[in-house]
Amino acid sequence: MTAATLERADTESKFIVCEGNEAAALAVALARPDMVSVYPITPQSSLVEHVAKLVADGRLDADIVDAEGEHSVLSVLQGAALAGGRTYTATCGPGLAFMFEPYFRSPGMRLPIVMTIVTRDGITPQSVWGGHQDAMTVREVGWVQIYCESVQEVLDTTIMAFKIAEHHDVMLPVNICVDGNYLSYGSARVAVPEQADVDAFMGVKNVNWHAALDPERPMGVDPLTGGSGGKGPSMFVRYRKSQCQGMQNALRVITEVHEEYARRFGRSYAPLVEQYRMEDAEIALMTIGSMTGAAKDAVDEARQAGSKVGIVKVKTFSPFPLEVLVAALDKVQAIGVVDRSVAFRWNCGPLYQETLGALYRLGRHVPSTSFIGGLAGADLTVDHFLRVIRETEALRHGRLSSGPVWLNEND
Repeated sequence: MTAATLERADTESKFIVCEGNEAAALAVALARPDMVSVYPITPQSSLVEHVAKLVADGRLDADIVDAEGEHSVLSVLQGAALAGGRTYTATCGPGLAFMFEPYFRSPGMRLPIVMTIVTRDGITPQSVWGGHQDAMTVREVGWVQIYCESVQEVLDTTIMAFKIAEHHDVMLPVNICVDGNYLSYGSARVAVPEQADVDAFMGVKNVNWHAALDPERPMGVDPLTGGSGGKGPSMFVRYRKSQCQGMQNALRVITEVHEEYARRFGRSYAPLVEQYRMEDAEIALMTIGSMTGAAKDAVDEARQAGSKVGIVKVKTFSPFPLEVLVAALDKVQAIGVVDRSVAFRWNCGPLYQETLGALYRLGRHVPSTSFIGGLAGADLTVDHFLRVIRETEALRHGRLSSGPVWLNEND
């Protein structure tokens, strides 16, 4: 247990067994949003159904809008956020694609909307199963992206997401990325905190303090700022710079919010990057999301066989935790990065692509390989990760990889 855990307040929780989608919905209710806008899509559907039932049963006092499509879903929440409301939605896959215009617009307007992406692979070849392709495809749009490993982490991180988004130094929308199928439908024992304790953690609601729509105080929102005349371009540059600063501020705020949550509720998570058995590791696996459980089991088995291997799990993917990641990889001699999605331009996984940029900061060459697996809901097992360990060990001893390793190709 961490020092932060030992300092926790005397809070209470009840224990239930639920799927990840229900855990997310319960967390949303505990955060007390004012407006929820929804449209169901697999594997997110049961999440918004749970939210709708919480509203219908009187357990969540929020307006709920069943919009005609995802573009409208997020457009509704933009208006609600501009009016000073705390807002929430969830989507995935084609739904995320359909809402791309308002999705792109939300961070530019500095709207602290919270949205769960129940991650799903691409739509062609046809797939309704889990993967990270949808969330990774929009990673440069400007939303904070946080990935969860367990059902309990889904609940706790969803609560924290509202506080992160609404922090005055951030004011950006936040995605909680929940692995489709594995977490969305996976059931586990979950500790659900009491409402009064969450209220104390959240503090006084003060959403969108910088630009709230008010009929008594009319104002223009998102005016045209480009063009060759006037101060348009310089204003645009200042705005983009401020937006980037908010993303960098999020690294600190995410850390602070996680530390406070641990003190209050006794459950702690590495806010940016988790290190597992990295103290004397000579090779490192890098993971993201729910795959990490199988990876930890494989590392434990490999350790018993004498391999000095550890895991670096990325929880916060956007903004990318560059400095923390560089410190975690400082002494390793080879790295195997496992993705559940594809960066098509680079013929590798997106996490691997980002890791290459981080490795430049190390000032030395570290052999590394991209491993791609778990696409379209395929399982990533202990045996898959033992293969990753073997091939990463081979890198350390001079065997170079010619391209990505496709883990489920012959399953």
